[in-house]
Amino acid sequence: PKESSASVSIDSIKIKKEVANAFVKRKKRSSPYEWYLEYYKSPMEQMHERCENYPPCDYLSDQVGFALAYNRFFG
Repeated sequence: PKESSASVSIDSIKIKKEVANAFVKRKKRSSPYEWYLEYYKSPMEQMHERCENYPPCDYLSDQVGFALAYNRFFG
């Protein structure tokens, strides 16, 4: 008897673990402290990101340092 297209065997659906890992990433298990740091950045880290996202500040921070560059552009 012919198999209909609706009755697909389970073996034809399985994929190798290496292939599955290419597009499905499992979130790492971490402590509550690591989870907190991942979602809530320190004020200093927020300042660094603000300066890095503004090209003149980023360039100047490479020349004279972050503190002087940040104060120059963002006071």
